[in-house]
Amino acid sequence: WRFMDRLAAELLIFLATIDPVGTLALFVGLTASVAPQERTRIALRAVAYSAAILVAFVVLGELFLGSLGIRLVSFQLSGGIIFFLFGVQMVFGRGATSPNATPEPGHDIAIFPLAVPSIASPGAILAAVVLTDNRKFSLAEQALSTALLLAVLGLTLILLLQANRIHAWIGNAGANLLVRILGLVLAALATEMVLDAVEELLGTRAG
Repeated sequence: WRFMDRLAAELLIFLATIDPVGTLALFVGLTASVAPQERTRIALRAVAYSAAILVAFVVLGELFLGSLGIRLVSFQLSGGIIFFLFGVQMVFGRGATSPNATPEPGHDIAIFPLAVPSIASPGAILAAVVLTDNRKFSLAEQALSTALLLAVLGLTLILLLQANRIHAWIGNAGANLLVRILGLVLAALATEMVLDAVEELLGTRAG
């Protein structure tokens, strides 16, 4: 049961930080005047770029932090605080994504704002690093966490490919409700992350 609880918690964290529902709403607005075939290509590119960014942080994130002299427990503590703030924003109507973000002139909207900062959000990057901690998880467990990450990205792609149909079905009210529920869950999980990090820091000092 402990293993399944951890999987469920990680899945919920990835769902909340990648925020497929918030990305769906942003995608519908950004591609309203785009031809269907081009909309599909934008969705595919956005998810592919996001996957590359997040997997890179899974593989190299701890090395990068180590080169800066940052302990992973410190990153976990700060990540938990940021997750909590994301959750509060989602609950009170400001998603983990940037709903007011607009593409820069001459730039690919699949990169900005869809891949970054919407799908590969700062919260998702934090999750990718913290949930594949070499100190706590075996290589198999890290691979499983990466598979969960890719599964959420796959779900995001499915939603984007069916964006207009899904958004018309659930409406703005339904999308907002789902985002708020995910925000509440994320805030609770973030609290647990902060408490775990504080306990580890206190234990290290006591030792």
